[in-house]
Amino acid sequence: MAKLYIITGPAGVGKSTVSKKLAKKSSKSVLIEGDEIYHQVVGGYVAAWKDGNHLDVFWKVCIDMMRTYLESGYDVVFNYIVSLDNFEDIKRKLSGFEIKFVVLMVDEDTLLSRDALRDEDCQMKERCVVLLNSFRSKGFDERFVLDSSGLSVEETVDVVENDERFLV
Repeated sequence: MAKLYIITGPAGVGKSTVSKKLAKKSSKSVLIEGDEIYHQVVGGYVAAWKDGNHLDVFWKVCIDMMRTYLESGYDVVFNYIVSLDNFEDIKRKLSGFEIKFVVLMVDEDTLLSRDALRDEDCQMKERCVVLLNSFRSKGFDERFVLDSSGLSVEETVDVVENDERFLV
């Protein structure tokens, strides 16, 4: 049976890097980068954090994509900022599939050092710490939280893939 991996967490924790490596491990998989889907809207684009955004359409498109690929036998790796409400909606609409939900987190020092490795124009600096602290207060069940501060990308992927605590 095809699996859905939902990888979330604040900016800079490694969602994209982990998701890409995880998707490459499966012989039949799809990587859905939420940011890429959100930015498909050109005319009428509104940033996700502003009033008038197109998040309702975005989530409909993403869930439909996930379902289509899962029904076709593909493992799906999806990464984006996922709220508790989004998570509950995905669980409800894709309840017939195996779902793993992982909230990636790191400590502040790790986050800042990873941010410093980005191109200068992509660095978030102290803003990434603000987002990290905001994400910590979102109320996710601790069993879904993976602190990857001391883990390599490969070790993180291995935990995501093999640890059953992330099963929904």
